[in-house]
Amino acid sequence: MRRTKKILTLFAVLSMVFTGCKSNKTAQTSENTETNTQKEKQTMVLISTPYGDMKAVLYNETPQHRDNFIRIVNEGVLDSTLFHRVIQGFMIQGGDPNSKTAQKGQILGNGDLGYKVPAEISGNIIHKKGALAAARDMNPEKASSACQFYICQGKVYTPAELDNLEMRMGKTFTSLQRQTYTKDGGVPFLDGDYTVFGQVVEGLDVIDKIAAVNTDRNDRPTEDIRMTVKIIE
Repeated sequence: MRRTKKILTLFAVLSMVFTGCKSNKTAQTSENTETNTQKEKQTMVLISTPYGDMKAVLYNETPQHRDNFIRIVNEGVLDSTLFHRVIQGFMIQGGDPNSKTAQKGQILGNGDLGYKVPAEISGNIIHKKGALAAARDMNPEKASSACQFYICQGKVYTPAELDNLEMRMGKTFTSLQRQTYTKDGGVPFLDGDYTVFGQVVEGLDVIDKIAAVNTDRNDRPTEDIRMTVKIIE
């Protein structure tokens, strides 16, 4: 977190810059989104690591992110990249192409593919535990990195903690957010600022294992955690 000029980071952690309130109408329609999504044919990916495998579905509601992720997976862009930024109780981040050949202790996070994916942020798809989301820099359009992504770990919140977040952030959580974050956990303060384009459906324990590893002062694991990613459905 010490070099922020170029490094793709979830800047909301430091700046606590968040979007405005969601409407009650959005809250009412949000609760059925994941159920409706499951009725459609979805692409599933397998993310393999030394700590186990994670299976994730890609959302059809974010077609540009879905299609971009499928393309870079099929091209092998993510294979041998590292989970280079790991923060317990928050998320695990990877996909920097520069990490394939990175030296020990090298600061990572500024690698890209030369283009961005337009934001597809939806109030219906939130940062619950296991959410697969696109990292980005501080561009005002909130466009995503073409290759770097993160997977949420977060925490389970109490209603009182969500109340405190609402006051600090100046927004109101929907019924979907409150139900999700008090039951499954996640990272509510990222909602509205980053595109969530998928969800880990198997291997949530792998997120916890990776999040618990030793890291250096730049949140990079002291032992490399490489991944391979492939389309399985």
